[in-house]
Amino acid sequence: MKKPVILLLLSVLFITTVLNAQEEEESSQDNVKTGFNLSGVPAVAYDSDIGFLYGIILNLYHYGDGTRYPKYNHSLYMEWSNTTKGSMKSILRYDSDRLLPGIRTSAEISYNTEQALDFYGFNGYQALYDANYRDDTHADYLSRLFYKMDRKMLLLRTDFTGDIIEDKLHWFAGFEFRNMQMDSVNTTKLNDGKDASKQLPYVDGGLYGNYANQWGIIPSDQINGGANTLLKVGIIYDTRDNEPNPMKGIWTEAQLIWSPSFLGSNSPSYGRFVLTHRQYFTIVPEDLNIAYRLSYQGKIGGQMPYYMLPFVFNSPPSWTRDGMGGSKTMRGILRNRVVGEDYFLANFEARWKFVYFQLFGQNFYLALSGFMDAGLQ
Repeated sequence: MKKPVILLLLSVLFITTVLNAQEEEESSQDNVKTGFNLSGVPAVAYDSDIGFLYGIILNLYHYGDGTRYPKYNHSLYMEWSNTTKGSMKSILRYDSDRLLPGIRTSAEISYNTEQALDFYGFNGYQALYDANYRDDTHADYLSRLFYKMDRKMLLLRTDFTGDIIEDKLHWFAGFEFRNMQMDSVNTTKLNDGKDASKQLPYVDGGLYGNYANQWGIIPSDQINGGANTLLKVGIIYDTRDNEPNPMKGIWTEAQLIWSPSFLGSNSPSYGRFVLTHRQYFTIVPEDLNIAYRLSYQGKIGGQMPYYMLPFVFNSPPSWTRDGMGGSKTMRGILRNRVVGEDYFLANFEARWKFVYFQLFGQNFYLALSGFMDAGLQ
């Protein structure tokens, strides 16, 4: 999985973002918060295959007496959504630098079920992708969900961060446990209640079924997923002026990740090394800045199970994400389109906050972003 694949996306599109303005440098337009504050938004969407999505995202902050605002003492993030066909997302995240003296604590417990998780094989563009297979108006049509699979994932995560040099250099250590159940798409369930003309055909599990059963690419003991435990240690150099949207500063991290087979993992032991550098520059104070990210993530030994390959690792309080591809890693590229043991990721972005306002007692701003993303695997 080490043959190079180069992906380059130059976007002239601009994305409008609505953000809760948790900035480190208090704006004159902000209301200073004290005590507990709750913010939230509903989640509503529709997909013809997985059904109507409904849910809510809530974030509970505790600011104490307000002298640290917009820094918080404690943050509790809650997200829940469900679809009428059974996909579900349940997330609970906690973050605080006050729970333990001198140590920042980040924790997460989540359980997510995805009935249509993207699966395009391995090695990026070395793996054939034919859009006609999912186009139900084309003669080569197989299934709209040919490049999908089913994943149920339980995640437990705890990270600790402390100072080596105050406000600059930090150590961190963490633990992640995942239990993943992998399968082909349950077309019987998704077809329930649909007209015959709109039902999904059964295609032997789609591309995932080919990799798992017909072609034998996925080892038989990994086909249905498994448990995986990660131990993480590293250092962080951080001079950002604020976390949510830094206007200036550097954020660089190096981490070693080890998955020992004797700690509840169903797979052999393996290790990974992650080196990520981010930098931010102010163009117009408070309103316009540019940022870039360079990240290398690679295996340094052992054998990784296929279901752990898509993840992109970050230092706390950021969390591990699915990648590469999608809105958080390489925009314009299908999520999980580039999957392998080693990869390099680069992002460049200009961010403009053009409107500030207050709504329901909360501070908000609207922002536009222009970006260029690239990846090598």
